[in-house]
Amino acid sequence: MLTVKRFFIMCAAVFIVAGAVAAQTSNQEMSVEESYLQESIELMVIRETSRADSRDQKLVALEYIREAIERGNKGEDICEALEYLSMEGILNKTRENGRLVNNFPDVRRQAVRYLGNIGTTEAKDTLLKICLVDNEPMVLQEAIKALGDIGMNDNDETVSIITWIVSRFDVLNPDNLLALSAIDAFAKIAEKNNGIKDPNVIQILFRIAEGPYIKPVQNRAKQLITDMRKYNTQ
Repeated sequence: MLTVKRFFIMCAAVFIVAGAVAAQTSNQEMSVEESYLQESIELMVIRETSRADSRDQKLVALEYIREAIERGNKGEDICEALEYLSMEGILNKTRENGRLVNNFPDVRRQAVRYLGNIGTTEAKDTLLKICLVDNEPMVLQEAIKALGDIGMNDNDETVSIITWIVSRFDVLNPDNLLALSAIDAFAKIAEKNNGIKDPNVIQILFRIAEGPYIKPVQNRAKQLITDMRKYNTQ
């Protein structure tokens, strides 16, 4: 378990190294060795804080991950940390006296968003797994959006899972934001794959268009049904 003291020591190490590097390279580019050292410490902080018990420390990990992705670091260590954080309280459970104490939907949602930014096949596979095990609408909305941004749809696997999610909520608790996320994801996936072959997509769009959803969501579904006709899915 990561203690608060260890956490602050690691953070201090990051700041010390960053300051030393800045001082040594004020008039020259950072050397390969210095860059590698800085990245190694950052990855250590990400790895440790992502597995800490504290929600705040997990948010620290996500902030470092965001900065790493913005610099172009989408490596295996980053993906593993995001996968771990995206399952926080779902597959990675911590209990005290039998009570789940690490159910952090906001952490999972942010991790899911960054998986969409990474955009690899591995990120897509993790997102599909999240869609199958998470029940929190705000996490699922972000996962569906991320899948749409990535756009991969081999054998209609992605659209089938999105359709299944919307159908599940449609029966018990229709969610406008979830439905809208699905519509937008279908549109992006269709554009990137010259259409969608799965007939269940059209069926769920009709259910949204005619179901208990607000008018803007219904209209968006109707518009996508019309737009889908332009693709050659034969």
